[in-house]
Amino acid sequence: MSDAVQRLAELSPEEKRLLLARLLREKAARVRTEPASFGQQRLWFMDQLVPGSAFYTLAAAVPLHFAVDPAVLQQCLSEIVRRHEVLRTTFSVHDGQPVQVIHPPAPLPLPLPLHDLRALPASARSAAAAQLAAAEAQRPFDLRTGPLLRAHLVRLDETEYVFLLTAHHIVADGWSLQLFGRELGALYPAFAA
Repeated sequence: MSDAVQRLAELSPEEKRLLLARLLREKAARVRTEPASFGQQRLWFMDQLVPGSAFYTLAAAVPLHFAVDPAVLQQCLSEIVRRHEVLRTTFSVHDGQPVQVIHPPAPLPLPLPLHDLRALPASARSAAAAQLAAAEAQRPFDLRTGPLLRAHLVRLDETEYVFLLTAHHIVADGWSLQLFGRELGALYPAFAA
């Protein structure tokens, strides 16, 4: 019996559980690559043809009619990104083909810039929020460096906000944005409590 196998056999059940947990954490912390799907290859190719285009950007502006705690919202976003590898994915080239580069969960939360428009006249706030949403939807993504998901929170009043979510179509589609919204709707009250 090898020395390593002997030492492993001598571990208590609790030590084996801790070792397994550590090994799983270390595995999850590694960057890995996977082949890009056919759809991702197509979107990557289109991005190469027209770099900096916002044509494949998905954008949502969701009105929120309650006093939002930005820290709780940011915690929710980070949890969703942690749970879904595709939201932590960038794209590289290997042997001339695009590949997914799947990053481990980030130690820092997903940025959530807060745009406070309360200093504007009430009649101008909605138009200013719409301008921010349009500008964000036109901002391109860099598939190599990511992130390929962005969020902003626009404050119109004490209990009126607009949540802006922008993603590149290579990591999200209409169905996945609906799933994102359902998860966010479930996580926010849980984290707020």
